[in-house]
Amino acid sequence: MTQEQQYSIGELSRLFDITARSIRFYEEQELLVPERQGQSRIYHLKDKVRLKLILRGKRLGFSLAEIKTLFDLYDTNLNSAPQLKTMLAITEQKRAVLNQQLNDIQMLMIELDDVEARCKDELTELQRGNNL
Repeated sequence: MTQEQQYSIGELSRLFDITARSIRFYEEQELLVPERQGQSRIYHLKDKVRLKLILRGKRLGFSLAEIKTLFDLYDTNLNSAPQLKTMLAITEQKRAVLNQQLNDIQMLMIELDDVEARCKDELTELQRGNNL
């Protein structure tokens, strides 16, 4: 029988370059549920994987509530279809928001180009007037 890898809160915080306080916050949000031995927290491979998924989800713009929903679906369903359907719905929403933001940025860039061109033209005219 092999012993499962165990991690301390310090080991996980160093491994993922986050603070122990962040990990405790994820516990408060019920995203991580480490084993307790007295005052010590003992994290297992499942906790390490979940922490990695939390950080990836956050990087992709998922809220902690959305991440918790996905974890809850995973924990309560033998079949991963509900989790996958929820993940697809959330992903579609995130993509729509990002596309809107991208369109907004592109419009702003066009406006900035226009303002910049007008400023350059006006500056050129002013400099010509000073040279006469």
